[in-house]
Amino acid sequence: IQAGIAPAYTDNSNGTLTDNATGLVWQKQNNNTAYILSAALAYCNANTAALPGSGWRLPNIKELYSIIDYSRYNPMINPLFTNTKSDSYWSSTTMADNTAYAWPVFFATGYVGYGYDKGSGHYVRCVRG
Repeated sequence: IQAGIAPAYTDNSNGTLTDNATGLVWQKQNNNTAYILSAALAYCNANTAALPGSGWRLPNIKELYSIIDYSRYNPMINPLFTNTKSDSYWSSTTMADNTAYAWPVFFATGYVGYGYDKGSGHYVRCVRG
C-alpha cells in the first residue's frame, strides 16, 4: 500500500467500494457522526445491519492511509467515497508510546497526525477484508 497513488475502486452498488489494489472493501458513505474510539470500534463491528456481508471493522492506520488521494484536496479522497468530512478519522491503531491515544488520518490535508485521546470524537470509515 502506497499513499499518494490513487487506487482504482469498484463501486459495488451496495454502499461499498472495493479497492482493486488491496482487495479491501470500504464503506462508501460516511454517516456524519463523530465517535469516541470505543464507540467507533463498536459501530464498525455492528455494521452488518447497514452494509452487506460480515467482518466490518475499523481500519488500521496503514489501511486508512492507503485511501488518501494526493491529487485531491479538502477532502483528499476519491469522490467515490461520498460524504467524506474534511476532518479526522479514527484508525484502530493505538500509539506505542501512549496507549490512551490512537492514530488518526486528517482527510482535509492527508496528514497522519500525532495520536488523539481515545475519548475524543472523530469520524469513521469502516473496512473489511
